[in-house]
Amino acid sequence: MEIAPNESKTPSKIGDRPTSDVVVRLRTQDGRDDWLYCHSHILVEESKYFADRLSDSWPTCQILDSRNCVEVYCEEPDLDYHVNVLRLFYVIADSLMTEICHGVRNALGILRVAVKFGCPRIIAVCVDYLEAVPWEEAEEEELLNTIPGMGSKVEPVLARLQPVNPTAVMKIFLAALQFATSSPPSPLNDLKTTAQEQLEYLLTEDDDAPLLTADEEIKLEVIRCANRLFDRFNNLVESLLCDLQESISDAGKLQSLHSCLTDLSWACQILGKLEIMRDFVCSWTELSMKLVIIFQQKESENQILKTKLKVLEVTAKVLEAVGYGIVALPTVKRLHMVKLWLPFVRSMKPLVDSETEDDLTIKVDSELWQSLESAFVSIILALPSVDQAEILTEWLKNQQIRYPDLTEAFEVWCYRSKVSKRRLAALGEEHNTAKTV
Repeated sequence: MEIAPNESKTPSKIGDRPTSDVVVRLRTQDGRDDWLYCHSHILVEESKYFADRLSDSWPTCQILDSRNCVEVYCEEPDLDYHVNVLRLFYVIADSLMTEICHGVRNALGILRVAVKFGCPRIIAVCVDYLEAVPWEEAEEEELLNTIPGMGSKVEPVLARLQPVNPTAVMKIFLAALQFATSSPPSPLNDLKTTAQEQLEYLLTEDDDAPLLTADEEIKLEVIRCANRLFDRFNNLVESLLCDLQESISDAGKLQSLHSCLTDLSWACQILGKLEIMRDFVCSWTELSMKLVIIFQQKESENQILKTKLKVLEVTAKVLEAVGYGIVALPTVKRLHMVKLWLPFVRSMKPLVDSETEDDLTIKVDSELWQSLESAFVSIILALPSVDQAEILTEWLKNQQIRYPDLTEAFEVWCYRSKVSKRRLAALGEEHNTAKTV
């Protein structure tokens, strides 16, 4: 059809029936049937869809109320967005952003219709708005479900969600690692904790793969940072040993020690994920005697008890690495760790149980005791049978026989000891037979 120019230049208004020459009829499957009186020159200028529908090449344009009629079918929830887009055709450019900016969901609904109608002006405004404003999680999911497939013009909306290149990931990881293993002023401790949590998250394989692959460069930097952290901890331990009775009650030193142990516990998680625990395990093994000496001095002071629990938390991770073969230590060092930490853990368990009943601020993860017990059993079973016998004899005589429970190690030792002569004799016979053959 021939579109008449707007000769009067008088601003047209949607719904102005006397001057309109087109009816846009919005219909839904639920029976809604809305008529909007529009102007062909506005529709053609703003929308490729309406330009096509009102052209001579479109055979389905009808006459209604002495006007051309364009029927548009849409889903019920989107009908209002269709109305809004038609209204926006009549809004001057300077006011368009204000009209659209009523929240992410509203702008996204308008964008969907604008893409459907082929409205470059409205699409551009929606994209600028959505790209600039913050999103709630539900809105972000809706954007992810809607924007892809709309074409290159709307792709900038998802720029903040695009995968980051490996170089940028590496830079932020290393920067966060440096901060997470530093000693910032107290007001920044919460930020430090956040950095530690996010580093662990980036390396965790859950529903998604880890954000970065731990190559040798990353592993080397993690080891360096962990070693610097351990050096600070070692200096604190040496300081406490120099003036044992006084320093252990020094609130400042004790708080520094507790904070450093918290960092070390976190570092164990990172080192474990990257399978580079060996240096840490060896360092903790060398320092263990000094730690036991320090923390045997005080028994029940609240803050000291909390710090002792942090010591046990790190020790549990070290013993697990040794007990499960993640880090292979010589027999003498494994035996040293059992003889040193087993009595300490045994004495700590009833103390902590009694204190937690009276002080609700002391919280203990029940898995800590189970982890320690399982690690002890694994390490003991990997020792020579003579050393096992010595440890199990002491356990059977001890009043604290209930924890750690070494029943499994005892049963395995009994079985191995009973059948050892037969098994070794059979092995010897097989060996001799093989030699004669």
